Amino acid sequence: MYEAIRTKSVHSTPAASDFPHRSREEELDIQLAGHLAALLAVTDELRGTVPDPELDTAAERLAEQVARLRDGRPPMRAVPAAPGDPARLHRQAHTLAGRALVVAASRADTAAAILAAERMDAHAGAPTAPRQLSAAR
Repeated sequence: MYEAIRTKSVHSTPAASDFPHRSREEELDIQLAGHLAALLAVTDELRGTVPDPELDTAAERLAEQVARLRDGRPPMRAVPAAPGDPARLHRQAHTLAGRALVVAASRADTAAAILAAERMDAHAGAPTAPRQLSAAR
């Protein structure tokens, strides 16, 4: 048998309305800036491993997009301590670029989506170490 609730919900108190809420667009901006900043960090690490002017240009473009999404605050830049595995870094960058592309598309951010797609293509075509295949039984 159903009995009506006689008390007020704890979620509709005046204190609950004072809690700051972000819009969907703000949340997507934060996510996109995070993915692009992570991609920038991996790109900077790759730049230390494999000198390439294309990576330099990509890093600058990524830094510009992150700054735009963060109201002009420039992102932190990574300084590689030791050379990493280029194949692993390219795979990681490809994955991060894919995540950024998904968020940029849902946010309808054309500039970020184009940049993320370009980075996916660049890292997909990067030379990787041959994988060991297991013997068939």
